[in-house]
Amino acid sequence: MQIPMKSKHVTSALAIALAMTGLTACGDKKETPPAQGDGKETDKYASLPKEISISMFDRGRVPAEEGTYEKNRWTGWINDNSGIKVNWVPVPRSTAQQKLNVLIAASEAPDLIWEYDRNYIALLAAQGAIQPIDAYIEKYSTSYKKYVSEHPELKPYVTIDGKMVAVSSKRGIDTIANQGMWIRKDWLDKLGLAMPRTDEELLSVAKAFVEKDPDGNGKNDTVGFAFNSQFKSYPAAMFASRPDTWYLDNGKMQLGRLSDRYLDTLAMSKKMYDGGMVDKEYITDKNYQRERQLWITGKAGIYLGSWHLDSEYRDLKQNVPNAQPVPLESVTTKYGKFGLLQEAPASMLIAFNKNMKNPKAAVEFLDWMLDKGWFTLKFGMEGTHYKKTNGVVQAIDGEKNKKELDYAYEYPIVNQWDPKPDDIVKMAASDPLSQEYAKLKASGLETAMKNNFRRDIPYAPSFPELSQFLAEFNPKADEIDNKVIMGGPQFTPEWGAAELKKEWKRLNGENVWKQVQEWYDKNKDSLKQ
Repeated sequence: MQIPMKSKHVTSALAIALAMTGLTACGDKKETPPAQGDGKETDKYASLPKEISISMFDRGRVPAEEGTYEKNRWTGWINDNSGIKVNWVPVPRSTAQQKLNVLIAASEAPDLIWEYDRNYIALLAAQGAIQPIDAYIEKYSTSYKKYVSEHPELKPYVTIDGKMVAVSSKRGIDTIANQGMWIRKDWLDKLGLAMPRTDEELLSVAKAFVEKDPDGNGKNDTVGFAFNSQFKSYPAAMFASRPDTWYLDNGKMQLGRLSDRYLDTLAMSKKMYDGGMVDKEYITDKNYQRERQLWITGKAGIYLGSWHLDSEYRDLKQNVPNAQPVPLESVTTKYGKFGLLQEAPASMLIAFNKNMKNPKAAVEFLDWMLDKGWFTLKFGMEGTHYKKTNGVVQAIDGEKNKKELDYAYEYPIVNQWDPKPDDIVKMAASDPLSQEYAKLKASGLETAMKNNFRRDIPYAPSFPELSQFLAEFNPKADEIDNKVIMGGPQFTPEWGAAELKKEWKRLNGENVWKQVQEWYDKNKDSLKQ
């Protein structure tokens, strides 16, 4: 089902927010995109103040001495150099969509609203809260218009019903790569084990890490795996059965959690738990701090995390100087070899509020950011935060940058950063530990991108009936998964797979799946990657 630009459906939290405020986002007067061929002298936006507002995620990372997300050295620099006065509107990362919904319903939303979640942008388009922007880009843009023509792979993400409803820039490979695995090579060497290449070998190595005292302290106190998110998402990627990912099997759409391959994900996860390869108390570790401690204190042999280790590397080396973590490539299963999670190519999706006053200024800002602004916001000031060595940017003081620069990475809402693994080494500070880790980090990036993550369609379908189904199905499915993994021998993977199908049927999944298939059949030409 294709989401129309003006749907009669009012769904989700946005609908609730609208109802609470007694306002409707669709009832306000819309700005009319400029007609082609308008002359500068008749441009109704030309005489308006060059001032816009932009949403951003509040991740609580601005040091007190630097100010706030709304006002700091970088917001001042942006206003001084872009020619546009920008008012930044931070929303808490964990509740960003709820907060934006409330602002939209109250007609207080910023001019530019961005999210990584395409389904959310599609919902705003369906509600009429944002507007098509083709005409603005065509008339006012030079840089972004050229950029998007050179990156047609972005089109499916920013287009709905044939209209461009957002702008986005292409992710660099350091942000396309997401999940990664790390393994203690010193433990492999000590136990005479080879690097695992298959799912069975991976479990065998992890079992040895539990049973053969790899840290040599004479105690039974090590685990095979530690992790920084749900550990079952790693076997799910290896078996191409991620719970929230849609796959295309013989032309039929199927949710990973309901695919036949998910049985293998459940089976491997259960073996990891029953074999003591993961911490038995993991379910209570909501922020994964206990898991992190297991890794950085040298009590875990394999870390299921990101493609880089950053702070975990320094902490591990401080606690266990002889530790040798190395990247571990995704392993082969009976279904083949799939990479771990990699993000879609489009980065932030930036939409225009339908009530914005000056879209011309917004487009000019986007052009400036894409041309010049992003570089300084990523690397800081030359001579202060970086220097150029043989033409390559190199950090001067990692600690200074951590305080003064790290929080600025969300201001460049469009950018052209696309590093190569070698760049990571060239740009690292020159001290021995920074260089040592940079080489390892570059290897982690290469390893993470070595195998393609299975992504059959660029983005998931989105319509009210499916959202309602998933809202009811996912919590119940999580309960079933947990029962299989931790519930003992009576709750087999086969029992879990059957229970998931039973729940799917109870929630009218068959009818919803028909709509999903209709959505795919209708849009499959535009879903080609």
